[in-house]
Order: sequence, then structure tokens, then C-alpha cells
Amino acid sequence: MIENLPHKEEQMNHQLPHSTATTGTLAPLEPGTVTLVGGGPGDPGLLTVAGLRALEQADVVLVDHLAPQDSLASCRPDCEQVWVGKLPRGEFVPQERINELLVEHAQAGRRVVRFKGGDNFVFGRGGEEWQACAEAGIAVRIIPGVTSSVAAPALAGIPVTHRSMVQGFTVVSGHVPPGDPRSQLDWAALASTRTTLVVLMGVKYLPQIVAELQTHGMDPATPVAVVVKAGHPDMRQVRGSLADIAELAQQVTPPAVTVIGEVAGLVWG
Repeated sequence: MIENLPHKEEQMNHQLPHSTATTGTLAPLEPGTVTLVGGGPGDPGLLTVAGLRALEQADVVLVDHLAPQDSLASCRPDCEQVWVGKLPRGEFVPQERINELLVEHAQAGRRVVRFKGGDNFVFGRGGEEWQACAEAGIAVRIIPGVTSSVAAPALAGIPVTHRSMVQGFTVVSGHVPPGDPRSQLDWAALASTRTTLVVLMGVKYLPQIVAELQTHGMDPATPVAVVVKAGHPDMRQVRGSLADIAELAQQVTPPAVTVIGEVAGLVWG
């Protein structure tokens, strides 16, 4: 019966250790805490006011290459900046080590900021970092960021929804290809959702992804846009269809966001 179901908050506490989460995004940072800051898609102008304030107060910032680097100029001169990026086929700091660093610095009494591109909770492993802090009894504050899943298409002039075209959008990770044992995605269902499909981290396996969607009945003529380095001065986009985008985007390197659906064919002016 419904009366016997655990409260939603109790379900969350059952799954994750308890941690105090500060809700006031503009409140001063407290020593011995961690603040997860989403930096947006690359343009420092898209960092939130709360995110900027957190950087200004931080004793230590753990940052990766997708965060807006120019925003680090707002940090105090004595703020320690620690690079913890994961470059494709390059420098790599394991997530486990990042979690350890967050805990170690907070336990030393520092005001710690984890600064990432986009939003920490949209394929940013923010949930894992929050959980690691919670297990250590460290208070965590969340400052959401502008997610590239919406911002990258928007910066390219592509609305992920449009009243006369599409009534929703679906965001998925393409870091593993269709058919891979690690993939949890139902590509057959995605091919028939009739929503805009936004693929993050899908550059490497774009040929397999578009082939899989066509195998499951998506029209080969469906418009596709690949937005490269959204929010950066050298941002560009490649447009085509499901049938030819893999060939057209052969030279594309990350970071890039792929938009699949009717809205990807919109051209203004």
C-alpha cells in the first residue's frame, strides 16, 4: 500500500550516506567543505554568478580542461589550483584520486571547489564526488552549471525543442558504442522516441551510433548537427543527415555535441 512506501527522502538516504548540503548558493563558503561548481560550456560569460563567487572564495580549486579557464583569474592569488583533467588519449587523473583529493583538502580545513565544464550532474561524475564526500562526512554545496547538452545546440542556433516540431529532447552518452557490453542504452527505443536526440561524448563512435539508429528505423534523411567546442572562440559546426554525418565529421575532435532530429536542420536567415 502507498502508506507503507518509504518517503522519497528516506529512499535517497538509504542509497547514499548522509551529508549536509548547503542550499544558499551565494552564502559564504565554509572551511572544510566542498562546492561542486558547473562552469558551463566554455565561455566564461556563461558561468553563473554563484559559481564565480565560489571561485573567489576558494582555498583550493580542482579543475579540468573543459571548465572556462579564464574564470580562474577570479581566484585569490594564494588559491591552490589542482589540474585533475581527463584528456582523450592524454593526461588522465583517475576519478578515485579526484575523490580522494576532495576529501583530503576538505579534511585539512580548506574551502574546496570542484570546477568542471557544463553541469557537474550531467555526465560530470558529480554524483560520485558528492557520494565520496558524504561518506567522509563532508558538507557539500551544489552550484549547477549551464549544461552543454542544451547550450551547445543553442549557441549553434538549434533549439532542442520547438512547439511545431518536437515536444521533448533526450540526452545520452556516446562514450561506449552500441552493442558494447557496457552500454545501457536501448537504441531501438531511442530511434523511435520522436524527440530531439542529444549525444554527448559521442565523437569516437558516431559512425556506429548513426548506423544503429538507422538499423532501428530512423530515417536516413534525419538532420544531424555536430557542434564542436561550443562556447569557445573557435567553435564550429558540421551539418548533414543521419546518412552522411559520419563521413562529414571525420575530422572532428572532442569536445563536441551531436544533435539528431528535425531541429538540427533549422537555418536562420
